[in-house]
Amino acid sequence: MALLPGEKLGRYEILASIGAGGMGEVYRARDLRLNREVAIKVSAAQFSERFEREAQAIAALNHRHICTLHDVGPNFLVMEYIDGKPLEGPLALDRALRYALQICEALEEAHRKGITHRDLKPGNILVTESGVKLLDFGLARVAALPTAASATAAMPRTEAGVMLGTAAYMSPEQAKGEEADARSDIFSFGVVLYEMLSGRRAFERGFAIETITATLRDEPEPLQAPSTVSAVVTRCLRKSLGERFQTMSEVRIALERAANQPAEKVPSIAVLPFVNMSAEKENEYFSDGLTEEILNLLAKIPGLKVTARTSSFAFRGKDQDITKIAEALRVDNVLEGSVRRAGNRVRVTAQLIQASDGTHLWSERYDRDLTDVFAIQDEIGQAISEALQVRLAPRTKAVNIEAWQLYLKGEYWRLRNNADSLEKAKECYEQALRIEPNYANAYNGLATYYYNLTVLGLRPVGEMAPLAKAAARKALELDPTCSESHLVTAIIGGAMDYDWALAERHFLKALTIKPVTARPHYCYAVFYLQPHGRNSEALEHVRMAMDKDPLSMLMYFGVAMILFCARDFRQSMEAARRGLEIDPNAILLLLAMGFAQMGSELADKAVATFTHLVEVAPWWRMSEMGLAAALSLAGDTLSSEELAQRSMAKHGHHIGTAIYYATAGNADAMFAALEEARQKRDVFCIQLPYFCFFDQWHGDPRYQALLERMRLA
Repeated sequence: MALLPGEKLGRYEILASIGAGGMGEVYRARDLRLNREVAIKVSAAQFSERFEREAQAIAALNHRHICTLHDVGPNFLVMEYIDGKPLEGPLALDRALRYALQICEALEEAHRKGITHRDLKPGNILVTESGVKLLDFGLARVAALPTAASATAAMPRTEAGVMLGTAAYMSPEQAKGEEADARSDIFSFGVVLYEMLSGRRAFERGFAIETITATLRDEPEPLQAPSTVSAVVTRCLRKSLGERFQTMSEVRIALERAANQPAEKVPSIAVLPFVNMSAEKENEYFSDGLTEEILNLLAKIPGLKVTARTSSFAFRGKDQDITKIAEALRVDNVLEGSVRRAGNRVRVTAQLIQASDGTHLWSERYDRDLTDVFAIQDEIGQAISEALQVRLAPRTKAVNIEAWQLYLKGEYWRLRNNADSLEKAKECYEQALRIEPNYANAYNGLATYYYNLTVLGLRPVGEMAPLAKAAARKALELDPTCSESHLVTAIIGGAMDYDWALAERHFLKALTIKPVTARPHYCYAVFYLQPHGRNSEALEHVRMAMDKDPLSMLMYFGVAMILFCARDFRQSMEAARRGLEIDPNAILLLLAMGFAQMGSELADKAVATFTHLVEVAPWWRMSEMGLAAALSLAGDTLSSEELAQRSMAKHGHHIGTAIYYATAGNADAMFAALEEARQKRDVFCIQLPYFCFFDQWHGDPRYQALLERMRLA
């Protein structure tokens, strides 16, 4: 049974539960004799063989980066209480190497004493103000280290091939149930270091058996790290024992050499929105489009990091110091410029600035006919590639200049995402296709237009779905190498048809087409991984997207919603808060914050958040219904019901309506709203299995039937 605060184990008073592991419960406690806080691990039974092994292993170790053992009871261990957090990536290179070297030192000490950890993972490494602490020797093996003669020999199997360890971090020999020695810890260390540097796990897949298969068979994706560091990780992760480092001392020496070598500088750039200097304000679509075309051209240059459009465009119209902009976007160089268009003449000025000191690395002015606009883009790209010493990729086939302008105008209006702007976007795409019938991007725009109409509740899904699918199919036929074509096909296939196999196939294809921008990572996470409960993978992909698009509110929303669906409400609120610091009126982040506050039963705070959301976006159907649900949770039944009825009269039923009825405890009305939301293909329906509002109805046949209709049961 779990111990409660105030209970005693000998001279130790339990203060709080810290967590649970495979070997027992862990508590924060007070040593009443010495008046100090300690951590106590309590076994489910009297000392087991493994529990005793852990006591012996820790007692034999005395190192500043290893948890200290204070005392042993009949079924508990008393260790130093460590005020820290589990190791988590991605980390800055210098910090990752500092922690890695400390882990090396700790494992060197353990291996010198003949102790193999066998369960090295971030959860067993706590980060404190003074560095890392290695803990949890529950699976430790106490034995002699391999001799030089046996270093490459095959290892005997233990206990009929029993597999010990954590799937995502275990070595190939552990995965096969063979006995593990120090070189297994070296493999696991390589997996941990890979995660510290990249923020993603080297071999983890959807299920444990798939992860184990990947560990035995696959190589991880290449690291974006200095080659000397990557080489250390690669050697740690060799499948063959003989090809790995043989001791942690070798690993430490190799890492020290890598840390002392000058870092390889990866050139990076942000393209700020070119200023529209034309007399006509409506020509802003052209300056925006030209900016994005140049951005896309640069993104195809191997070895150049390019910040995504959303983050770069966050600085539109802001008179900020280039150095501060570069710091916010995490780049070393900034391209800025202006566009003046008059009839068929266009003047483009551009300058490349080194952010550290404001030096102009290159600048140029182009006075050309409009028909030369693609040549201008190429010349700017070529000049930047020469200035940054990177190689420009060849341009794909150019389209008709008039069709291209119409497509740019369509994108300009579509991104405003309201009823009027979407109709203008559709008109532009259709005009572009009349001029250039085989223009894949225009079909992508049309497919997204049809889908967005259903997301905003402007048109019924039954009417729009065939049109969206036909446009996406045509785009894919015209250009199967276009990442956006695969993304649109995947989103529509999953969110509209619940054809998850098709969705996954096209998401994965989009992630293989270079350059991989932020959007494929984000869409794969939110529209596929999270609806299937693969939250850790979803977070990895959103974080990879955020690295490319650091100021996008969509990325903060993705992190907040994934954490909300994983029931980590505190971290969800923290992610939303960080985004709202950048944009206090970001409606998706206000929604995520309100949801997490409701999940945490912070009803009053949720009411305040949704009240602000109603002020910012009174037109959005989720605003009023979110507030109605929060008011219901806060006990203000009258105000809640009045607001809900008023909102339903305007917007009908959707997922927000169902959440309101869930908080009010009206199951029949809730299920009716959920079914209507599903029929309308409300975009939030695909996250239905993980919304805490509906937990008490999971056993209801109506709930299971609903999930089966969405193929998410």
